[in-house]
Amino acid sequence: MSRIGRKPISIPAGVEIKQDGNKFTVKGPKGELERELCSEIKVNIKDGEITFERPNDLPHIRALHGTTRANLNNMVTGVSEGFAIKLELIGVGYRVQANGKGLTLALGYSHPVEIEAVDGVTFKVEGNNKITVEGIDKQLVGQIAANIRAKRPPEPYKGKGVKYADEVIRRKEGKKG
Repeated sequence: MSRIGRKPISIPAGVEIKQDGNKFTVKGPKGELERELCSEIKVNIKDGEITFERPNDLPHIRALHGTTRANLNNMVTGVSEGFAIKLELIGVGYRVQANGKGLTLALGYSHPVEIEAVDGVTFKVEGNNKITVEGIDKQLVGQIAANIRAKRPPEPYKGKGVKYADEVIRRKEGKKG
């Protein structure tokens, strides 16, 4: 049985969950999230805990068991605590500036790179080379951070580019002269 799917989710204080068939609405102090989850997995909400049951052991049902639990857990965590991903710009002349709700990045191109603001995601700029992407939807926060990193991924020789704060870049040795 799925180890993740078996673990119950405890509902923190201030978080309210509504179930309408297989559509779930989670409200908390940071906001509200709505998502349609797999209809084959049975979700039980009682006594401040959420448990998940699967009807059989078919491979696709087993795969959905842990996924359904992880998705609902991310919704509960998002509305109670939120998610944040930190990015760093490494390189001479690489800078970031807040531009209204969006960002303007100088990444060594002939033009500045503009990142538009997205509903549900906020940007915090620390100094001129650190960005924090924050929001309540884990998938959206991760996707926006990945889009920013994709504008100039770190290269292996000098390590220049946009990287996650906890990312380790494997360095290569340059040409022998």
